[in-house]
Amino acid sequence: MLSFENTKCECGHQNPVGTVLCESCGKPLEASEAASDMPLEMRYDGVARRSQKSNPTIIDRVWNFFSSVKIAVRIIIITLLAAIVGTIFTQENAFVSFDPATYYEEKYGWIGKWYYKLGLSNTYESWWFIGLLVMIGTSLVICSLDRVLPLYRALSKQQIRKHLQFINRQKTVYSAELKNDPEAWIGQMEEQLKRKRYRVHRDGTALLAEKARFSRWGPYINHIGLIVFLLAVLLRTIPSWSMDNYVSVPEGEIVQIPKTNYFIKNEKFTVDYYKDEELPEELKGTNRAKLYETKAVLYTCSENCDDPLLEPKLEEVKQHDILVNHPLSYQGLKVYQFGYDDTPKLKAVKPVLIDKETGQTYGPFDLTMRDPELNYKLGPYTLELKTKYMDFVIDSAGEPGTQSREPNAPAFIFLLKGPDLPEGGVPYMYFPKQNDKVRFSQDAINGDIGKRFEIKVPKMEDVTFAAVVSTLNVRVDKAMPYIWVGAGISMFGLLLGSYWQHRRIWLRVDNGRVSLGAHTNKNNYGMRAEVAAVLHKTGIDVEPKSLDNGGNKS
Repeated sequence: MLSFENTKCECGHQNPVGTVLCESCGKPLEASEAASDMPLEMRYDGVARRSQKSNPTIIDRVWNFFSSVKIAVRIIIITLLAAIVGTIFTQENAFVSFDPATYYEEKYGWIGKWYYKLGLSNTYESWWFIGLLVMIGTSLVICSLDRVLPLYRALSKQQIRKHLQFINRQKTVYSAELKNDPEAWIGQMEEQLKRKRYRVHRDGTALLAEKARFSRWGPYINHIGLIVFLLAVLLRTIPSWSMDNYVSVPEGEIVQIPKTNYFIKNEKFTVDYYKDEELPEELKGTNRAKLYETKAVLYTCSENCDDPLLEPKLEEVKQHDILVNHPLSYQGLKVYQFGYDDTPKLKAVKPVLIDKETGQTYGPFDLTMRDPELNYKLGPYTLELKTKYMDFVIDSAGEPGTQSREPNAPAFIFLLKGPDLPEGGVPYMYFPKQNDKVRFSQDAINGDIGKRFEIKVPKMEDVTFAAVVSTLNVRVDKAMPYIWVGAGISMFGLLLGSYWQHRRIWLRVDNGRVSLGAHTNKNNYGMRAEVAAVLHKTGIDVEPKSLDNGGNKS
């Protein structure tokens, strides 16, 4: 195990304790390794890693945990399983008008209920999923540093004249008496190796030839790309870096894009349907949209942007006809055509307040479904809006709620104040739709106050329906360029590590006897064939398989 002490090799080099091979000459340092005749472990040329340190501190234990490939694989598997679970049901961010608190249970039963309660409906934005991504990134960084630093140290300190035991215990070896002049023969080897594009270094009768060292950095470049990729994904959790919202814009109206200072107007919505002769037999007689388009105008807001009681100050910045796959784009903001709804929906009503005891009628007053005013003055009486429900429902616990953001069954709770009423006012619940009044028993809910007062719309001319509603998907993704950069770096690292092999040949001649050892990080058969071809050019004929040390096959 690695410690702070050093071991001195007979070549004079000081090696950290735990180093299997001398960093300089390659001599095996451990007694068990020196006594063996099996090919050497050459992954880091025997250089010790920090994770092999003896007497580790708490920091070293954390380092050892994240430097383990087994731990990294387990974290990745857990993350993949979590991502799979997140795809079982639709995630919350894909909803346009549904209330997730009731949607999952109503559609999927008790499984959906627990899916929502456990937070799995918001998997990819949850703290624990982001934590898993951070752990993967930490593991990538520490795994890389734990291995790349020893590898760099080993490759940058290579000695040309290696120890005989190091040479003779490579996977590809050759040893024989030379019949030719050693100096002349080594010169021939140098020339032939250079033709094979090796970089050759000589030290008298010793030689080191090396090529494609850059391929050893491929896995670590791949790790850098993955780290950039993960950082870009994490940047998406910052609100200003990423947004994926839906906004419903009725024709002719201006609506604020949530969490931004942008407003968008639906000037005109057009939908074109397929004709019967254009449809297959089974679809004839049905309405199938062929094309739908929103003529949109994008505005920026400079004042009163988030105050519903004040008129916002808008400035037009872009006009665009939004089609499917043809979004409106402006400074990183993209607005896509998602869908439409041509079902008639209430937009506004003009009800009146009737005092049943006196027969007096007060009003009318303008009540919009989406952005109603908070206070209404009706003669001596005042209506103060306390709560509204766009799609009223009573849940299993008997509590009121809303099951969507669309005005399918709107309901309003007012505080009625005025003469002969308690000082704090009396609550009054109002359903604009007549069928909702009957379905939810408005008179029974209001009790005594409902016997004296009634809020109603006197005629149909006082009811306004919304035009066709265009649903737009608004996206901002500033992290996407960095995701592509990370993916590109990762692919470059994969190419380096996959299509090139780091090959090294060590050679020394002692008293007329040549000892040759060769190593490659992969494709040992190709290494042996190349060594045999080089030897053949210098007058030595050997079979590639005869260079195999101890029957080690690639």
